[in-house]
Amino acid sequence: MSGDDKLSNSDIDDALTGLPGWTLDGQEIVRTVEMPTFPAAIEFVSRVADAAEAADHHPDIDIRWRKLTFRLSTHSAGGLTKKDVHLAHEINALLPDD
Repeated sequence: MSGDDKLSNSDIDDALTGLPGWTLDGQEIVRTVEMPTFPAAIEFVSRVADAAEAADHHPDIDIRWRKLTFRLSTHSAGGLTKKDVHLAHEINALLPDD
């Protein structure tokens, strides 16, 4: 299975088990995080953008003041792939420790 192959439902369930904070919404995985300030939120988006560029795989990002919602799906595959799971792990790893 390549990184562009659509994941099975059981693969998605397994992936979500290892991705705290992420949920399945149709053909996407979604996570919302809240940062302490608006500048901190924008700085975090910038770090995610760097990781996404390096992976050549880009999330949909909704910015609402300090609240950020990330949506991942591989549109060319028509659903979730390993690329989405990998980027979700990258986003989690970039989150500041609470």
